[in-house]
Amino acid sequence: MLYIALLRGLNVPGRSVKMEYLRELFTGMGFESVRSYIQSGNVFFESEEEDRDVLGEVIRTALREALGYEVAVCLRTVPELEALLARDPFKDVTVTDDMRSCVVFTTERIDPALELPLMSPKKDIEIIATAPYEAFVVWYLIKGRAPNAKGFQERVLGHDATTRFFHTVGKILAAAKKG
Repeated sequence: MLYIALLRGLNVPGRSVKMEYLRELFTGMGFESVRSYIQSGNVFFESEEEDRDVLGEVIRTALREALGYEVAVCLRTVPELEALLARDPFKDVTVTDDMRSCVVFTTERIDPALELPLMSPKKDIEIIATAPYEAFVVWYLIKGRAPNAKGFQERVLGHDATTRFFHTVGKILAAAKKG
């Protein structure tokens, strides 16, 4: 099975991880056909393991031991990303230069009773839709700066999550399918 690991906490200030080293770590975990896409922690690999909880724990543990800090590991498959993109959750959003369309990938199920749309108190993050393990979010830039996801977004969606721009998800999917 081809998995896409969307990792959080790599190549942010104070945490620089070369993709070559990250690929070596995944290969060392016994995964096959390991590839990476851009420096933000997107790794493609094949595994016969079907239990994502087990797979995620293997990866989290190995990364913690190798890197010395926790890394959120959100695992998805090609069909899941295809379905996410086909949903086109931002089709009714008029995007301006001071907005970003994002997907927040979570490791824990999002509360299906979450009342949407949900705006942050600072009015810089708006959750417009959710799926069981993804939230579709609009970031509103303030003075050209992206919002801090560690506040509102983490309180609502959980800290074991990672964010990608919606258009980047399409690029990740295309790269995964290249094989």
